[in-house]
Amino acid sequence: MQTQPHFLQAVCLGIGLIVGSFLNVVIHRLPKMMEREWQASCLDLQGESAPAQPKYNLVVPRSACPHCGHQITAFENIPVISYLLLRGRCKACKSGISLRYPLVELLTGGLAFSVAVQYGYSVLTLCALVFVFALVALTFIDFDTQLLPDDITLPLLWLGLLVNIKYGFTDLNSAVIGAMAGYLVLWTVYWLFKLVTGKEGMGYGDFKLLAAIGAWFGWQLLPAVILLSSVVGSVIGIGLILLKGKTRQTAIPFGPFLALGGIAALFYGQALAAYYLVP
Repeated sequence: MQTQPHFLQAVCLGIGLIVGSFLNVVIHRLPKMMEREWQASCLDLQGESAPAQPKYNLVVPRSACPHCGHQITAFENIPVISYLLLRGRCKACKSGISLRYPLVELLTGGLAFSVAVQYGYSVLTLCALVFVFALVALTFIDFDTQLLPDDITLPLLWLGLLVNIKYGFTDLNSAVIGAMAGYLVLWTVYWLFKLVTGKEGMGYGDFKLLAAIGAWFGWQLLPAVILLSSVVGSVIGIGLILLKGKTRQTAIPFGPFLALGGIAALFYGQALAAYYLVP
């Protein structure tokens, strides 16, 4: 099987496309589910009961067109292909479907394919697939809401430590230190920035995401992840100011740039660390 990697790569591509379709649901629904939980918690603190609402989770209700309510059939839900066959429009009302849906599917499929190329037939492939799927979901949720849900970041952190007990992208000691250092580095930056400016420069979700990346790849790769994330974030921020008329006060989510750093660590970790670690 090791001499015939194309089968694994094709399977991972297909799985990635299917998971990407599901991640579109997660990206859209998880923030709404969190909002419902917050509202219920607030009412509970006030001694009030939350009004009865229809069941809403990642499975129920079925996906439907937001314009006309047409329920999406299995034929209309084939990753990428359905979008092309429907020409990017709802089958019932012909309203436009966001291009982001097939793009998320293609991105997830491409990353899954790349994981198969990099790690082949191994347990690390399964672990890496979970890692990239989580980062795709976090990236687009942060773009939309500037939130990085604990429901994803915390399991990702614990899973990174668990993976490195036996299989390992790094040794367990480096993973534990990486988780601690990843959180504390951004926590320190957050408080220094707040003390100097009186403003919050990032959210606690960013701390947890960098801690998760540290748990997966060890403290050795944190400098590369932070540097890459900061440089790309700065370039995009400056570009938005110059080209889109944004100001320095415009909030830009940092999670997607951290996710980019995590992807770089997954595929190029050893090469990145070789630039600054003494042999």
